[in-house]
Amino acid sequence: MEKLVNDFSFGLFFWQLLIFVGLIFLLKKFAWKPILDAVNEREEGIRNALLSAENARNEMQNLQADNQRILQEARMERDAMLKEARELKEKMIADSKHEAQAQGQKMIEQAKAAIVSEKNAAMAELKAQVSSLSLEIAEKLLKDELSNKEAQVKLVEKMLGDTKLN
Repeated sequence: MEKLVNDFSFGLFFWQLLIFVGLIFLLKKFAWKPILDAVNEREEGIRNALLSAENARNEMQNLQADNQRILQEARMERDAMLKEARELKEKMIADSKHEAQAQGQKMIEQAKAAIVSEKNAAMAELKAQVSSLSLEIAEKLLKDELSNKEAQVKLVEKMLGDTKLN
């Protein structure tokens, strides 16, 4: 360092200073503005990229919120459909039970009516057979009674005795 201080020359310093100032002036005139423009463009590009990233993040959050809302609505709709299907199933089962009970009751009523009809038919047939048998027995008795002359006379006298004359 001592050597630098001892070998110092004002002329060389002046020319170096002049060249340095000229270089700065040339850089300012021709290079500084394009460099600053490029830096500003890059800064603006970075700012725009950050802004679009922020917008994309906000949009992504909105999409996620929409997806959650749509998913929630789909779940609610699914639950409503399942509830409606269960209610429809229970209604169909209840209707089927009522219909089966009604048909069973109808069949019971038909069976009771058939039993009553069969009973009446059997009673009518029994009455017909009893009356037929009674007539046959009466006919046989009368034949026996009327075949005997003495028995006929006694019967006529008895009937005459039972009737009163006015």
